[in-house]
Amino acid sequence: MEQKSNSAFMKPMNISAELAAVVGKGPMPRSEVVKKLWVYIKKNDLQDPKNKRNINADESLKKVFGGKGVVNMFEMTKLVSKHLS
Repeated sequence: MEQKSNSAFMKPMNISAELAAVVGKGPMPRSEVVKKLWVYIKKNDLQDPKNKRNINADESLKKVFGGKGVVNMFEMTKLVSKHLS
């Protein structure tokens, strides 16, 4: 059984320099990028303790998030997409 819908998610993507500073050098699949982002966020304690859906960006993440200091999880996915090609 083929899973066509997942193939785009699993395809290795090129990663911008700003994103690579956070998740490491690509290419890597989007799923891996998101996983590594969460590792970085948790390691650096960037999740808002009161609202777990919000990420408080440090300097490296601000570059990925287009200069925003706080983004929610859904916005994060959209902003990260701009750094994948």
